[in-house]
Amino acid sequence: ALETLKMFEKKDSRVKSAAATNLSFLYYLENELAQATNYADLAVNSDRYNPAALTNKGNTVFANGDYEKAAEFYKEALRNDSSCTEALYNLGLTNKKLNRIDEALDCFLKLHAILRNSAQVLHQIANIYEIMEDPDAAMEWLLQLISVVPTDPHVLSKLGKLHDHEGDKSQAFHYYYESYRYFPSNIEVIEWLGAYYID
Repeated sequence: ALETLKMFEKKDSRVKSAAATNLSFLYYLENELAQATNYADLAVNSDRYNPAALTNKGNTVFANGDYEKAAEFYKEALRNDSSCTEALYNLGLTNKKLNRIDEALDCFLKLHAILRNSAQVLHQIANIYEIMEDPDAAMEWLLQLISVVPTDPHVLSKLGKLHDHEGDKSQAFHYYYESYRYFPSNIEVIEWLGAYYID
């Protein structure tokens, strides 16, 4: 894939930008940040209005820990294409990192309107409500998530934990037991079930 894309580097700026965008992403996936950054810069310089190039540039900056600058690249990508879901998702993650919880929630709620059944988006929204200490809202979103991925043991144990904190032992048992059924090696879940049976 890398070799094929490198053949397009010498073409006109639009093709070069597309090739450089893909090369940047491939290097990013291989955790070669220096190369990913070089190609992200090349992609942005070849076509400043390419939202994918700006998102990749944001990703490389994010990986280097400069969250403020990453947010700027994601916002610029969204100004060029308001339906760029990758930029919106990554902006939500960046806002979470920067502890801008309300802005992060806003990003993920907008994404939810576009991607109704995205497990990642539903998980992020539930997680943000948990951070905001709103367990009822968190459980509501986790229930939506369970309708999309009904056999996810992590989500089931999370629901069990929230119900336990709310004092609803029977619902907590239900979700912890379901989690155990799908993944019987989670020590935390086994400990909870053991303590429940002792009680």
